Amino acid sequence: MGFFLETLFGGLMVGMLYSLIAIGFVLIYKASGVFNFAQGAMVLFAALAMARFSEWFPLWFGFQSQILANILAFVAAMAVMVVVAWLIERLALSKLVNQEGITLLMATLGIAYFLDGMGQTIFGNDIYKIDVGMPKEPLMVLQGTFEGGLLLSQEDLVAALVAAGLVVVLAIFFQKTATGRALRAVADDHQAAQSIGIPLKRIWVIVWSVAGFSALVAGIIWGSKLGVQFSLSLVALKALPVVILGGLTSIPGAIIGGLLIGVGEKLSEIYLGPMLGGGIEIWFAYVLALVFLLVRPQGLFGEKIIDRV
Repeated sequence: MGFFLETLFGGLMVGMLYSLIAIGFVLIYKASGVFNFAQGAMVLFAALAMARFSEWFPLWFGFQSQILANILAFVAAMAVMVVVAWLIERLALSKLVNQEGITLLMATLGIAYFLDGMGQTIFGNDIYKIDVGMPKEPLMVLQGTFEGGLLLSQEDLVAALVAAGLVVVLAIFFQKTATGRALRAVADDHQAAQSIGIPLKRIWVIVWSVAGFSALVAGIIWGSKLGVQFSLSLVALKALPVVILGGLTSIPGAIIGGLLIGVGEKLSEIYLGPMLGGGIEIWFAYVLALVFLLVRPQGLFGEKIIDRV
């Protein structure tokens, strides 16, 4: 029982990190109808900016404090992501308003390749380290309940708590603030929202900036765990099955979908791995997403679209 709970908690913690990335997909899709294949590249680009700025600032300004370097690097990386969001809206989205979905999809693929290439050009292509002081030692809990207790990763636990806190803040922001209400209006009907004075371009920049912020936090967390390398964008693609499960238009769906994927990966690796061979964590999420596409294509919380002809 104790081992099962350790695996379950590990899956929940990883799933919360998937949810954080998936929210970026959901926000952009709700606001502009664009399925953003560049979200993984945004995670990588933001993590590269954070890692390199935290190295450069002490050299440029001659101080030794890692905490100060991380704070300045975070602010600078966030500023970079806001500029990226503004450029995406100005140079891509504003030119492709009312275009076919496949056109917008190809545009985000182009943005992804551009960010990958620009990241290598500006920040280099080595493996970089992000040290934000996350604890590495394992944590023993519930020793009085289970024999030997439960062994949890403090790093995963802190990362999951940070991700959960940010998810809650984003959910409140888009449910309770004027900007959030404007976003929901834009998501329902672009033309109607524009007719009542909601500035579409400003909303799109805000949404892409928020997606960039969530990408930055996710990049910092994953970068501190795995190192900042170009395979990080592939890790971020695990959010694709999450939004398929939860629904492209649902923030709660992104959260639930992430938790289901995280738990499913861990449990399948432990209990199905001996029968099917190793590496189940790599493909389990995509197989589960394929099943959902066949059975319930709108996802658990997505809206079923009915076209009248």
